[in-house]
Amino acid sequence: MITAARMGAFGRSQLARRLMIVSREAGQFKRFFSSLPDHEILTMPALSPTMEVGTISKWQVAEGDFIESGSVIADVETDKAVVAFEAVDEGYLAKILLPEGTADIAIGTPVAVLVEGKDDVSAFKDYSAGGDSPAAAPAAEAEPAPAQAPAPTPTPAPAASSSSSSSSSSSGARIAVSPLAKSIAAELGIDLALVGTGSGPGGRIVKSDIEAYQASAPAQAQTTAVPSAAPAAPSMPSPAAGPFEDIPLSNMRKVIANRLLQSKREVPHYYLSVTCNVDELIKYRSILNKKLEKEGTKLSVNDFIIKASALSMAKVPEVNSSWMDSFIRQYDYVDVCVAVATPGGLMTPIVPDADKLGLAGISTKVKELASKAKDGGLQPHEFQGGTFTISNLGMFGVDTFSAIINPPQAAILAVGGADTKIIQSGVDEDGKPVYASSKVMTVTLSCDHRVVDGAVGAQWLQAFKGYIEDPVSM
Repeated sequence: MITAARMGAFGRSQLARRLMIVSREAGQFKRFFSSLPDHEILTMPALSPTMEVGTISKWQVAEGDFIESGSVIADVETDKAVVAFEAVDEGYLAKILLPEGTADIAIGTPVAVLVEGKDDVSAFKDYSAGGDSPAAAPAAEAEPAPAQAPAPTPTPAPAASSSSSSSSSSSGARIAVSPLAKSIAAELGIDLALVGTGSGPGGRIVKSDIEAYQASAPAQAQTTAVPSAAPAAPSMPSPAAGPFEDIPLSNMRKVIANRLLQSKREVPHYYLSVTCNVDELIKYRSILNKKLEKEGTKLSVNDFIIKASALSMAKVPEVNSSWMDSFIRQYDYVDVCVAVATPGGLMTPIVPDADKLGLAGISTKVKELASKAKDGGLQPHEFQGGTFTISNLGMFGVDTFSAIINPPQAAILAVGGADTKIIQSGVDEDGKPVYASSKVMTVTLSCDHRVVDGAVGAQWLQAFKGYIEDPVSM
């Protein structure tokens, strides 16, 4: 016979089980027990060290499909490239919570539901992360009550937030917020975009964040009251009249823009240029290509540039370094990044240990990486890192240019095209200069002055020039 005490204990045990949340170590799955069948919530994982948000480019599985452990669930566009989102556990995909094309998904945001049995799939037909989500049930208990006992009374929203009384951002951006906090904000007429980053997991806005914002609202209203009487700041000039198209920014393009701006703003650039005679290189390249023709390998001038750069890095290791705020890190290996233009933006795949590879090995590796970059198939280890970068615009008819350093690297080489010019080739018996036409190429080395002194940068360029003008020495 079950006593009342045992019944109460049993009930509490069952209730605790229903509210239990188990987070996996990988951070991609959360197992929930609720009125629904046992299931796992698949969340947006961190697919690169710098990733904060991602975009679901394509779902590789459909609802009801069986997923094996290690199989690709979806393609996710990160701040670097399109990366495969792989399953940790096996099961059936019961519900896709966010469709293809959903952008700026924060790490930890639910994206799909996984169940063990196929018969459980139908129970999630109308499931939504913000509706019957197990996370919504314990929200009130998970958020601690504020120290002040009196509950905040609804007051008029400050002027800055009076334009929006909805629970979403006025700019339309997705905001991570608990259902309880969302409800309170709607009642008080608070724009969640003004609350900022929340104190909950992954920056999620919770009840205490709304209450803290409400408590500071009068102070904000006072500080904004005086400027409101001042003349309005001049607005941005209107664009020129005529048809135009606004092109949405991909995650990759946003990151490229931010990193380039950060580099130009924080890294003290200086530039050194030198002109190299490439007559011998072109002759030597022709000889090698004839020998490699049967193997199907064709060397490019850029292959020689990569090899010469890598050997110069080994010869002048001060350039093969990074600024680490409190110290300079000098690398014992040479990984050369090669800038590749792709439809989504500039990618810099890495040729690892380029100083130890032969010209044919470099050529094969560059072709493989360039093809992957243009198809969006690069893996994180193939583009994250590197100790030096080369940007070659010579094939576009550019004579000379300066490139922006790719932090935390200390230098980048900008390569122009080879052009025929009349240069002094020597002197005659009388000591008079002799001139001849030669193919010359101008390169510009951008250096981080915190790491590479001017004399060191000049030494590197002299080493590079020596290898280019005497290619046999490579």
